[in-house]
Amino acid sequence: MKVIVDNKIPYIREAIEALTDEVLYLPGGDITREEVKDADALIIRTRTRCDRALLEGSKVQLIATATIGYDHIDTHYCREAGIAWSNAPGCNAASVAQYVQSCLLLLEQEKGMKLKGSTLGIVGVGHVGRLVAEVARRWGMRVLLNDPPRAAAEGEEGFSTLQELAEESDILTFHVPLQREGSYPTFHLANAGFFSQLRRRPVVINTSRGEVVDTLALKEALRKGLVTEAILDVWEHEPSIDLDLLHTIYIGTPHIAGYSADGKANATRQALDTLCRHFHLEGHYTITPPTPPQPEVKAATLPQALIQIYNPHTDSRALKEHPELFEQLRGNYPLRREEGAYHITLPE
Repeated sequence: MKVIVDNKIPYIREAIEALTDEVLYLPGGDITREEVKDADALIIRTRTRCDRALLEGSKVQLIATATIGYDHIDTHYCREAGIAWSNAPGCNAASVAQYVQSCLLLLEQEKGMKLKGSTLGIVGVGHVGRLVAEVARRWGMRVLLNDPPRAAAEGEEGFSTLQELAEESDILTFHVPLQREGSYPTFHLANAGFFSQLRRRPVVINTSRGEVVDTLALKEALRKGLVTEAILDVWEHEPSIDLDLLHTIYIGTPHIAGYSADGKANATRQALDTLCRHFHLEGHYTITPPTPPQPEVKAATLPQALIQIYNPHTDSRALKEHPELFEQLRGNYPLRREEGAYHITLPE
């Protein structure tokens, strides 16, 4: 059985080589029709567009993407061609929540925003949005939840409209999939009309997909003062991002919010589990991220300790200094562990 694997997927080599006798590792953007024609399965990330142009005439039976998002997979074509596919829902939810939490704590420390009592509007309340809500409540924030598909399925109680979030939020954070069509499209969900409804000059955070926020509309909202600050981990037209916007915003990072080692290990595990189920393989493997170099963290306060563990400014500085290295910064991301990997010591 031949499996093609994106060579940036971590912790996978030893495990998959115990499962199959032929593995080809390639950069995600270099996986071609010629390479996949005799492959049985692909294990990929978002940089590989899986559509008719890539897959037609191939032996591929299964595509497993080690990511939450799957808009890079043409699911309609896969259904027509009888190709099974899977994503990794929730794999990096805790990682994205860590990113958002550190950004919130930096806003309080550096921008004077008092988190306790302020309102966080969460657009999209799936795996990530739920954890971000827990983070916000940890710091005493009021939380508004917007998720029309969930509200339609579960009832509107507990959910707010997008307009209510626009009017009441001090910080807005987006955690939706990219949907260009259907009942609940999210392409340019935050557009000029949305920004015109803002009442409290909020901070806007986007860690979902770049196309959820209209770049030109956000730049105009920042210019007009409708938005106080912006924090972006995702961008339209990645990796060719808007440099004016990058150098205008508070924090800008190269699509790495979900890139903790813990989240990567979860995604790899889920992809391998799918491979084993589909091909009826016996899967005996352990995937454990490395221990952080300094697992002992001492700080005066818990917020300071959490920022020591992960400070988004490090990633932001790297991108602002070398935006042309967007893909390299993403593909060669250093080890980042979540809070549970550390022992935090605070003053008695």
